[in-house]
Amino acid sequence: MIPAEYSGQERRKGSRAAARIPVRIAREDGDIVTETLNVSRSGAYCQVSERVELMTKLKVQILLPSRKNPKRPKTIHCQGVVVRVEPSAHNGRFDVAIFFHEIAQRDAEAINDYVGSCHEGG
Repeated sequence: MIPAEYSGQERRKGSRAAARIPVRIAREDGDIVTETLNVSRSGAYCQVSERVELMTKLKVQILLPSRKNPKRPKTIHCQGVVVRVEPSAHNGRFDVAIFFHEIAQRDAEAINDYVGSCHEGG
């Protein structure tokens, strides 16, 4: 977990939204079902129950909420790689940052639109 006073250089280029979005992470040794803590068009930050090693390649499925039909989320499939892993301070879980290295342009734009709508107040 990054302390509130973290003063390192911000490397993320795009806007992100603090949003709890359902995510399924497929790995060779089994899937992990969780939710995002925040998301951007280029990646997601989430908490998982078991350690995932840095640079692990993952298949990611995101159920992005739809503004048009809240009961029917948009399913996004992409490839990601773990770029940060830190033990969570509270519960024995792990905070994981995933960079989307293979994502369809339309899906990246859908995430970007969602992030923008969060900043507009919904």
